[in-house]
Amino acid sequence: MTKKTTKAELLEKIKADILAQKVCPGLAVSATQLVFGDGSPDAVIVFIGEAPGKNEDLQGIPFVGAAGKFLNEMLASINLKRADVYITNIVKYRPPENRDPLPDEKAAFLPFLRAQLEVIKPKLVATLGRHSMDALLPGLQISQVHGQPKRYQGQVYLPLFHPAAALYNGGLRQTLVDDFAKIPRILAQIN
Repeated sequence: MTKKTTKAELLEKIKADILAQKVCPGLAVSATQLVFGDGSPDAVIVFIGEAPGKNEDLQGIPFVGAAGKFLNEMLASINLKRADVYITNIVKYRPPENRDPLPDEKAAFLPFLRAQLEVIKPKLVATLGRHSMDALLPGLQISQVHGQPKRYQGQVYLPLFHPAAALYNGGLRQTLVDDFAKIPRILAQIN
């Protein structure tokens, strides 16, 4: 009798595939480690950022720096904790000097991100920043669509500003908090 493969095991396989296939070796060589994802494989909401930063690279966990602290505060504001959601990035290695991920790097990691979403099957995918939004909802401008749920290829997405942008731009902070506050209602509507 074969044992049913768990979501956690399927996610580990995707992580192993990235390493085995040597995705973006140029990025891998300058990074400390692969930063795959964190949280519940059974999450109803997945948050997707762009790429790990310095703290994430060192700890191997996405969103653990200042932007991560802000993300944790916003999760708490809607009665969620990190353990309730799943957090990942499009690009799984830290780009040198925290530069923006390049189009070919995002393209190389996109099939693995899609595989993660296929395993988790979230009701809602929240993109954090324009890079993750562009990868999953091409052709939109975040300044025009932030906080507005979009259904695309059977999945509901919520484009949000990146928490780091809100830390550097005080005006965006309240916008992001307000957009985040819509999540419980959006989830209820999906149900």
